[in-house]
Amino acid sequence: MTNQDFQQILDKLDRGEIPSLTKTIEGKTYTRLFLPENRLIILGGGHIAQPLCAMASMLDFAVTVVDDRIAFANSERFPQASRIICNSFGNAIANLDISPSDYVCVITRGHRWDADCLRQILAGTYPSYLGMIGSGRRVEGLLRLLGEEGFSGADLERIHAPIGLKINAQTPAEIAVSICAELIAHRRRYVRNLPDTVLTQTNTDYGTLRFLAESPLPKACALVLSSTGSTPVKSGAMMGIDQLGSGFGTIGGGCSEAAVMSKARRIMGTGTSCVVQIDMSNDVAESEGMVCGGTMRVLLEDVRQ
Repeated sequence: MTNQDFQQILDKLDRGEIPSLTKTIEGKTYTRLFLPENRLIILGGGHIAQPLCAMASMLDFAVTVVDDRIAFANSERFPQASRIICNSFGNAIANLDISPSDYVCVITRGHRWDADCLRQILAGTYPSYLGMIGSGRRVEGLLRLLGEEGFSGADLERIHAPIGLKINAQTPAEIAVSICAELIAHRRRYVRNLPDTVLTQTNTDYGTLRFLAESPLPKACALVLSSTGSTPVKSGAMMGIDQLGSGFGTIGGGCSEAAVMSKARRIMGTGTSCVVQIDMSNDVAESEGMVCGGTMRVLLEDVRQ
């Protein structure tokens, strides 16, 4: 592989496309998809929005926070946000150009604003995920009102309301966890239907891709082709390795990752590739303190200029 191969992946992501990396190993073809970063729009900058923004940014969402109060819409309150908008919810929604790939959480300070947000969203392009906070009784009443106003029953049924998985969350941070869990479940809903030649992990680590595309130094790419048992990562996990043994991204950490990095340094500059198997269930793994107990097949490939 070359720097240009990874640059082409970045270029396609910039254009909103879903690039892929295809490898044929031992007669079997593997495809690694790279999904663009999803935008999460949080309507309402209250106390739940703060931990939700922090957690969602860790989960590779590009978070936009909207509130009509400057005290609730600022970078000090949301340092992890990609974008902060202080404007009326109506104006903000009109200018955000919500797309079918967006995720939207309606968590304003009251159902009056929640209803206004939903009316405007439902009148436009339906996002991939739409959730609204509120008690079961209040949510039921609001959805009934919107139905009486003529909004599609099918569209109303798609709203995740009350928002979040039912884990008996009580605090703002716990509620944010329940919402993030639901976002993950929605994002990963298609995985069970993928053929086994399409690798499971499809997240995009832009830092790793930029290293592989731009670094002029000798380097290698590690890609997990398959995993069995309780491995720390699944197929599709990917990392870059430089000649000093530093890693960009991860394939699980610990002794297994160190072993892969050591082997990767041996092929740098050779223009070759190899497949290594990491066994975390044998006696050696146990003596080294590996607690996962599975196996991984990892493709190592030199990355040329």
